[in-house]
Amino acid sequence: MTKHQKRLSVPKSWPVERKTDVFTVKAGAGPHGKEGVPLVVLLRDVLGYVDSKKEARYALSEDAILINGDPINDEQRPIGMFDIVAFPGREEYYRVFPDEGGRLALTEIDEDAAESRLGKIAGKQQVPGGDTQLTLHDGTNVLVEDGSEYNTSDSVVVDNDDKSIVAHFPFEEGALVTAVSGNHGGKIGEIDAIDITPGSGPNTVGVSTDDDGFETIQEYVVVIDENFTGDDE
Repeated sequence: MTKHQKRLSVPKSWPVERKTDVFTVKAGAGPHGKEGVPLVVLLRDVLGYVDSKKEARYALSEDAILINGDPINDEQRPIGMFDIVAFPGREEYYRVFPDEGGRLALTEIDEDAAESRLGKIAGKQQVPGGDTQLTLHDGTNVLVEDGSEYNTSDSVVVDNDDKSIVAHFPFEEGALVTAVSGNHGGKIGEIDAIDITPGSGPNTVGVSTDDDGFETIQEYVVVIDENFTGDDE
C-alpha cells in the first residue's frame, strides 16, 4: 500500500492546492474514512503553524493540540466535518465546517463552544443490555438508553468530556441544514420539503435560502443549529 497521496486525486473537500506539488500527506487510519484530512495538512497548509511533519510531531508531543477534547499524537490523524480542533496554549478553538463548494474550512469559535461537537446520525442499532447505539457520520458511536426519539439523518450535539448527548436536532421540514457535498456544498438554508423516492433511489430535499433555494439528495445535507454556522462569533 502506498504511503503517498497525489494532490490531484484528493477528495474535493480537502483544503489543499492540487497543482503546486505532486504529492501531499496521506491520511492515517481513523474516523471520517477517505474524506478525512490529515491533521498536519490543517496545521501546515491552512493555519501555517508548522512547515513540516517533524514540526507537527513536536507540537503533538507537547499535548498542544486537542481534537474533540482529546490530545492527539499522530500528525496523520484524519480530521473531518464538525471536528473541534483546539490549541489551549494559544487560546484558539476551531470547528471544521464546510465552506463554499463543500471544501473543509476552519471556523473560529469560543472555548465554551469547543466543549461539544455536532454529529449526523448515520445508523442506529440495539445492543446487548437494551441500550441503543447511534453511529455518527465520522464512524464514532454514542450509546443512549432510549433510542426511540433518534432517527438516521437527525443530528446530535455530543459533549467532548463525557460523550453524552446534550442536544438533538431532528431531520424534518423547517430544520436548518447545511449542504456538505455536491454542487451546493457550503450553502445553508431551511428544509422546505422532503421527497421520499420509491425503490433504491436517494431521497431528495428542497432547501430555501436567503438567495433562492436548491434541491439536493438527503445524504448531502446535515441538520445544524444556528450556533454552528459561525454567524454568532
